[in-house]
Amino acid sequence: MDGERDSQRGSFLGPAFDPRELLKRAKIANVELTDDALPRRVAALLAKGNVVGWFQGRIEFGPRALGNRSILADPRIPEMQEKLNLKIKFRESFRPFAAAVMLERVADYFELRQSSPYMLLVAPVKPAIRLDGQLQANRAGFLDRSKTPRSSIPAVTHVDHSARVQTVSADENPRFYALLRAFEAQTGCAVLVNTSFNVRGEPPVCTPAEAFSCFMRTGMDYLVLGNFLVDKRAQLATRTTDALP
Repeated sequence: MDGERDSQRGSFLGPAFDPRELLKRAKIANVELTDDALPRRVAALLAKGNVVGWFQGRIEFGPRALGNRSILADPRIPEMQEKLNLKIKFRESFRPFAAAVMLERVADYFELRQSSPYMLLVAPVKPAIRLDGQLQANRAGFLDRSKTPRSSIPAVTHVDHSARVQTVSADENPRFYALLRAFEAQTGCAVLVNTSFNVRGEPPVCTPAEAFSCFMRTGMDYLVLGNFLVDKRAQLATRTTDALP
């Protein structure tokens, strides 16, 4: 890249929390995974089309979720943008999502040769991964145009073939980077959909209790709290959304 060094190191300046107290107090069924097993397991779930709430370390300071309070999904699935908007974020189906990519792989997907750690840069998707169908899309209505896949990562590709990009380095966020690397190893894709862990009208979640409440009230399939994996199906068998901690 351009050799720049970021003294802010990802802007992870907010509080951190240990989820064990919540998991024990609220009797939340979970599986504890090792540091090595966690990214592989979550990557496999994402590759199967599941949506995962990802809660790690200190909360980000600023307007973007950068991998510590994030909702993550597979960008290769054309229907994923609509699913995330309607069933999880509870907003208009056409709203766009950002792409998180390993720093050293950004130029393979986007016409961008610099880091974008704060998800503030928009760049064209590389022509090599764009899809045909633009003419057909232009003849359709607005919603149909927004649903037309425009690249091999359609859930993060805008109607003009651009994308809002977040680059992730091993130095600034080693756990999120490990997940991206595991996802690429399993799928050949080094990109994930990354959106803030919240619903429309609410701020991003801060505490484990807020994360669990948001998880249970939305269409997310799994929740990761540190090293603990929570399956939505196990929760629905034992509790209702009216009895959240």
